[in-house]
Amino acid sequence: MGTKQNRAYVQRGFTLLLAVLVSSVLIALGSAIYDIVSKEIILSSAGRESQFSFYAADTGIECGLYHDLKNDLFATSSGATTVTCGGGAPVELSRVVQSVNSPNDTLVTSFTFPIGGSAETLPCATVTVTRRPYPTATTIMESLGYNTCDTENPLRLERAIRVNY
Repeated sequence: MGTKQNRAYVQRGFTLLLAVLVSSVLIALGSAIYDIVSKEIILSSAGRESQFSFYAADTGIECGLYHDLKNDLFATSSGATTVTCGGGAPVELSRVVQSVNSPNDTLVTSFTFPIGGSAETLPCATVTVTRRPYPTATTIMESLGYNTCDTENPLRLERAIRVNY
């Protein structure tokens, strides 16, 4: 009889050991799955925000091209001081003349506007137009798109589009 009692104690200890082993494997597996899922969520969120930045840059290029080709807004002779994009409020133009020798001055014009409103959480674009009349007339338009207008946001993404013509 002493042997049966020893066997019962051994089997009870084995069951407890097996339960601890199975639960620790399940916890490790659950932790690994949670880690993978959380990284995938961060990655997909960054991809979405990157698209917002790219579309903001595209909107900036389209606005700049429209005003340049339709209204010749970025010409050295243009007296315009504001530009309106996407039905938003007019934004100020910043003009800097890089003097080479008049009338062959290079004009750099830039403006920043929010896409779809005025809140800082919305995407925005900064458009810079460089017009060089000499030796051949060239225009370089660069649009930097951001997923948010908040410059202090550590998750702010930038995408750019450049057009030469």
